[in-house]
Amino acid sequence: MQQNYGNHKKIDPLYHYVLALLTLLVLVGSVWFLIASGGGLEGLLLLVIALAMVIIVVLVRSYALKAQDRAIRAEENMRHYMLTGKPHDPRLTIGQIIALRFAGDEEFADLSRRAAEERLQPNDIKKAVTQWRADHNRL
Repeated sequence: MQQNYGNHKKIDPLYHYVLALLTLLVLVGSVWFLIASGGGLEGLLLLVIALAMVIIVVLVRSYALKAQDRAIRAEENMRHYMLTGKPHDPRLTIGQIIALRFAGDEEFADLSRRAAEERLQPNDIKKAVTQWRADHNRL
């Protein structure tokens, strides 16, 4: 399937649906158990473990995204340098750079300049892309 603005977002069903649902169920169950047990030590311990699970799930996702953001920033800065002989405009935010990765080489430099000058939002940058360059690796 060819990637475009309408279908470029990726979902990992095991993470986004199964793990998120299980974590939520454990959290809700631990709150229920704490209340049902009258606030006993076991219920409190279970709630703390459930909260730790929630934190782990959130951090695992955010750390992975930060690592991908750093890689994308480096790749797109190199791409901009190869196409223009100059690094990216320092006014570009990481969100803008991530959105610019979808622009084909022919429009990449102009759209990068425009994004910096007009402070385009990442979603507006993606909508402005006419020659979509797929990225099937990011989740």
